[in-house]
Amino acid sequence: MRRTPPNKSLPAPTTRTVRNIVGLVIAALLFIPASPANAAPSPGEGQQSLLGNDISWPQCNASFPEEQAFAIVGVNNGLANTTNPCLLEQLTWAEDSAGHPDQPTVSLYVNTANPGAAGSWWPEDDEYPAGKAVHNPYGPCKAGDYGKACAYMYGYAKAHDDAYLRGISNPSAYFWWLDVETENTWSSTDRDANRTVLEGMTDFFHSIGAQVGIYSARRQWDRIVGTVNTSSNLYSLPSWLAGSLNASGAARACSHPPLTAGGRVALTQFVSRGFDYNYSCA
Repeated sequence: MRRTPPNKSLPAPTTRTVRNIVGLVIAALLFIPASPANAAPSPGEGQQSLLGNDISWPQCNASFPEEQAFAIVGVNNGLANTTNPCLLEQLTWAEDSAGHPDQPTVSLYVNTANPGAAGSWWPEDDEYPAGKAVHNPYGPCKAGDYGKACAYMYGYAKAHDDAYLRGISNPSAYFWWLDVETENTWSSTDRDANRTVLEGMTDFFHSIGAQVGIYSARRQWDRIVGTVNTSSNLYSLPSWLAGSLNASGAARACSHPPLTAGGRVALTQFVSRGFDYNYSCA
């Protein structure tokens, strides 16, 4: 499902819209009665759904899913330096989620990117906000540097803005998912710099006591970041895997390898009738 406005960098493979739910939802896996093909997943009569939903700016001025067990709300308006215009409305919707034994009732996801010289802003030192020094493991960041040092600071700064400038109350209380997709701007030649953007974001969120995970599809992750070694703070983060075609496929995807070798698959995603659904693997 498209999460970001189109741009000219690293064009993503076209995401296929799920037109038919193939087969029946396996009740033993989802704890809900089986549904006819081509029907949206149902919470069932007298039973609570264990599926979650994620929504963001594309659902502004549209209907929201109903009876979700847990919810994940996009903070941005498709780009890392923007705000979802209906964020507060969607957070209110999310807080009415029924609850899931293994997932936070409400989590957040944020857009990520490594725009370099193409960005509207790029760091020139190791301070953010201005006057506040940041420990930069790849530093120092200097003007005109589009490598790891300034990429780290860019990620740190965008995470800071997500926490404090987008209207989130008590940001440390949320689980934050980093949305890593080829539809955003990434370096096509420096995957190390792409990785350090995410490391900077992770370090910031950890600094305020928040938990972090990674959302992506395997092909896109490999194209943007590739293999992450044990020294990276991304290595042990949980994965939220995109790309399943239906609920039973999402359940099977829980056994797929995580995006980083030290992590685990916590969630898998599929699309039905225009809504993103999420299956908890815990």
